[in-house]
Amino acid sequence: MTDADRRPVGATAAGDWPGTDPLEANRAARGELGGANLPFLPSLPGRGPGSDAVGRTLGMLVELPFDLQPHGWRLVQRPGRDQRRAESALSSDINALGDIAGAEERPAPRLKLHLQGPLSLAAGVHLHNGERVLVDAGARRELYESLAAGAADLVRRVTSVARGAELVLQLDEPDAGAVLAGRVPTASGYRTLRAIDRREATEAWDSVTASAIAAGARGTVLAPGGGDVVLDAARAGTAALCLEGRGIPDRHWEALAEDIESGRELWLGVLDPAADLLQVRTLVESVLGPWRRVGLPVTALSALTVTTLPGLSRRAPADAVRAVARMAQVADALEQVRAEG
Repeated sequence: MTDADRRPVGATAAGDWPGTDPLEANRAARGELGGANLPFLPSLPGRGPGSDAVGRTLGMLVELPFDLQPHGWRLVQRPGRDQRRAESALSSDINALGDIAGAEERPAPRLKLHLQGPLSLAAGVHLHNGERVLVDAGARRELYESLAAGAADLVRRVTSVARGAELVLQLDEPDAGAVLAGRVPTASGYRTLRAIDRREATEAWDSVTASAIAAGARGTVLAPGGGDVVLDAARAGTAALCLEGRGIPDRHWEALAEDIESGRELWLGVLDPAADLLQVRTLVESVLGPWRRVGLPVTALSALTVTTLPGLSRRAPADAVRAVARMAQVADALEQVRAEG
């Protein structure tokens, strides 16, 4: 990587946000993430069903109706009230983004979108008989295809209001480890569903990200949760991996170091919204410790973005703003370390 290729260390947040007002959420998320940082289109799970992680992503699907039952989200034959609610909430979010971006003198040059990835969506959505989509290979394939089309549609819709911002798509896969290890329970809860093939997982990730890139996204990020699924995620074609910074074992750091040296970006979740807000120095050292331990030079920090973990939506709005501001401070401190070599 040449000096011309290097960019400053950046900051962002997972994507969920407290409250129910998309205008205020967009304003707050963008206000703390200027410069080299990465603002995002917030999701507002506090609005209720249809704005939760699974329901919001279902609202992006193409030609795959769904509704909400006591046991969770379900694929159905015809769209109904629950689907309209999810689609309306997403439209409100995009319209609010357009209003905020349209009023800015200098609109943000980049913007992050996030949605539930194909494995976690298949684990979190049910068929008409009550079993999870995960149990049926044909249903999984149909869901993957619809999600890929929906991701492309999301990119196009946001592009139309984002005033030239380069879009980055983040796939959240909190359940990928359970899916690949065969730990997802059946509807009855008395047994677990068979693990899907790792090749299927990689192909599903690549299908969604390729569709988003074809629609105009400039980057893709896979957030696979923790555990050995990190090594599976490393085989996907996304430009970056987003991992929880705490507890990454050395063998994973060694694999990540190879990825970084070959040009891949790394996003590290270093701030847990459920915990006390740590000092900048503490958060910086949580990154630099393993970074140096595996022999990565500080100049390679140009591949890094720091982020919050999911959960800001469960905090007060003022706490969420402080957390995102802290991420920007951590990014600035790490950039100073990188610049000083």
